[in-house]
Amino acid sequence: MTEFFTFAVDKRLAPFWLPFGFRPGRDGVTVTDDGIFLARFGFLRLETPLGNIDEAHVTRDYRWWTAAGARMSLADKGLTFGTNRSAGVCVHFREPVPSPLRRRGHPALTVTVTDVDGLTARLQQKPEASLSRRSCSPQLSEHALAPVVVVPVDLPPVEVSPLRPAHHV
Repeated sequence: MTEFFTFAVDKRLAPFWLPFGFRPGRDGVTVTDDGIFLARFGFLRLETPLGNIDEAHVTRDYRWWTAAGARMSLADKGLTFGTNRSAGVCVHFREPVPSPLRRRGHPALTVTVTDVDGLTARLQQKPEASLSRRSCSPQLSEHALAPVVVVPVDLPPVEVSPLRPAHHV
């Protein structure tokens, strides 16, 4: 069954998430019947197969400046879609998922959804998962599915051609 998890919103942090086009009640995390994890945060979205999710766990009590808006951690290169400082789910990927913030990909995504325990439980239901609590440094698996790029919601994906060697004159 497809499930949708809304973000838990602290309106005091609105100046940090409004510039991203975030829409309370409309944006959130969807886990589909056909095995897709989709996180929408205003103009941004991150989509990857459930098979690319290595583990998920609840994290709590963030500093407000690290939990608001869409941001990349300088410590572990993880991505955050944050709307409150209370709690979220840290989702670790087998293969890093690229985004406009980091083309080489993010090893994890933290989402501050209302039902953190429900999302964690739902991500642990997938049969191919070997979920275990660990640090924010994912181990890459040779059996992982390819990640999907984070793209703005309203724009079509752009195909990138391989680099060609420069011609020297």
